[in-house]
Amino acid sequence: MARRAKRETALDAELADLPPELRWREWMGRVEAVIFAASEPVTREVLARVVGRDCNLDLLIADIRDELRGRPYELVTVAGGWRHQTRKAFADAIQAAAGVADQARSLSQAESLVLAAIAYYQPIARGELSEFFGKEVSRDLIGGLRAMGLIAAGPRSPRPGAPYAFVTTQNFLAQFGFESLRDLPDIEMLEDAGLLGKDKLLAGAFPGGFAAADDGDDRPEAAEAAVDGTDA
Repeated sequence: MARRAKRETALDAELADLPPELRWREWMGRVEAVIFAASEPVTREVLARVVGRDCNLDLLIADIRDELRGRPYELVTVAGGWRHQTRKAFADAIQAAAGVADQARSLSQAESLVLAAIAYYQPIARGELSEFFGKEVSRDLIGGLRAMGLIAAGPRSPRPGAPYAFVTTQNFLAQFGFESLRDLPDIEMLEDAGLLGKDKLLAGAFPGGFAAADDGDDRPEAAEAAVDGTDA
């Protein structure tokens, strides 16, 4: 009985009885509704469940984006999927309406330093980060990045004691607007050009859009001290 009811309520993804134009519009509506209702980026595999086998999802997404031109929100590709996102021009209005304009959580300089290093050199253990910066990277700092969902424990390091190494998360990609880690500026090109390295990171030169809160002191020694919470 239950099996029969499940068959009767199965979604008709093909919509073969509809004219092509109406079928396309229905697929557009389904895809946009699924993305709108989701709390995280929706992957291609999920969207494929609500459209026909011959549906070109890339063209469908392009048509949805065209219809959203001029609207205060857009359809963006992040973390291997799609999500609705309000346009940056309306950020101040949204924060003011919600009463959170003064409560925005920005990464500290120490957090930005460590997060940038993890993003480019992952998987990397806390001890390796400490060696990289020449200062102890505190457990509290790592815990803070984990609490924000930007990093997670990855494979165990081959170092003595087999500590966990750290990697960035899907939330990291979503927060910084990256579709995948391939969107990070090429590390070898940055290093060859002298744009990435320990000295650059310690000087606060954050690659790929990493933002640090303004702490009023941009000296390299201040940035290095920030990693372990000491004063320069």
